[in-house]
Amino acid sequence: MTLSIAITYAALLALTALALLYSRWPAWLKGLLVAGVTVLYFHGAAVLQAVWGLPADEALPPRFILLAAVIDEPSASHPGALYVWVNRIEDGKPALEPRAYKLPYAKDLHALLNEGMKKARQGVSQLGTAEPKAGRKGLAWLRPGRDEQNVKIRDLPKPQLPEK
Repeated sequence: MTLSIAITYAALLALTALALLYSRWPAWLKGLLVAGVTVLYFHGAAVLQAVWGLPADEALPPRFILLAAVIDEPSASHPGALYVWVNRIEDGKPALEPRAYKLPYAKDLHALLNEGMKKARQGVSQLGTAEPKAGRKGLAWLRPGRDEQNVKIRDLPKPQLPEK
């Protein structure tokens, strides 16, 4: 599948180059073609990431149930990462499909996820909340999903059964 996608992108690039070099289109239309192909490339890359099942490189949902976590500790050769598999809570109920997320490594979040996974292995479901940290600086608004978040994990309350 990867090879067919690469061939498709190469064919699109070749057709764009032919249109730019040999067509008699006005310059504004050629510029529009270049802009459209560029946007299509980046949109296609984002869609493929979701289709392939790679961890999302975006912010965690505001409320979620922690299903699993994998810690990739930093070393001299790479910065490390935290991979979490969560189930988003929508309208007070867990979503039907879980999602994997890749978060930048942080020692305090590492400890929090370790504690949450210990409790999850003991059968205590873990409810998480994620809120954006205050004080966005510089050009952070260009990357809306990659802000650092305040993540909290606590025990999910046991459901109250109605009396008989």
